[in-house]
Amino acid sequence: MIKSTLSIFLIFFALLCNAQKNAGKKTSMFNDKSIVRGEDGMVYTTDIWKKLLRTGKYSIKSRNTVAENGEPEWLIYQLTDKDHQILMDKMPKPRASDSFVEGSKFNGFKTSDMNGNRYDLENATGKVIVLNFWFINCPPCKAEIPELNNLVDSYKTNTDVIFLAIALDDKYELQDFLKLTPYKYNIVNSGRYIAERYGVKSYPTHVVIDKTGTIKFSTLGLAPNTMTWIKKSIDESLNPN
Repeated sequence: MIKSTLSIFLIFFALLCNAQKNAGKKTSMFNDKSIVRGEDGMVYTTDIWKKLLRTGKYSIKSRNTVAENGEPEWLIYQLTDKDHQILMDKMPKPRASDSFVEGSKFNGFKTSDMNGNRYDLENATGKVIVLNFWFINCPPCKAEIPELNNLVDSYKTNTDVIFLAIALDDKYELQDFLKLTPYKYNIVNSGRYIAERYGVKSYPTHVVIDKTGTIKFSTLGLAPNTMTWIKKSIDESLNPN
């Protein structure tokens, strides 16, 4: 399982560059023990500010003040839509999955979701297929669910886009999980055999297949711009010209 190590490294690198630009010689190393305040003045725990950063909608800069422990304080703030897009455009493309080579034909499968709906991905031309391989005890898999739900909502009136989440967990485990964490993808339970068929070993893994059955995009792990690239790939698959 990929635990977002690369993503966190890229975020910290970007933050350090931004902090050095804003605070000049007064900045010191930014790390997990740094004092981070929100725009409301409250000190945020490491878990909270990391969760915000993973959305790609927040950044950090020096407050040019020193905390009681002598360490410089930092401010986490929400980016404007324009600045968010600029940040996403500057980031490198998320790491591709070796299991799904972009530009190659997708060798589909037939399956059913938890609600009994059947899917024939062996003959799915004319539709854009969006796959997510995941499991309940995968931290980055759970962290991205709110953003994936937003993604589904943005295409809820478009019947040409099919979202399928291939879960390793059984139906009963998923039913308990979904009571507290709604997930709007069509969920396929006990999908380990599908993951093994394609050699998926890192989670989450995302795949976008265009209307011709060609793999448009794939990625593994969770990067700050994962959602940007999934949406970009869906849009380009819907409107290839």
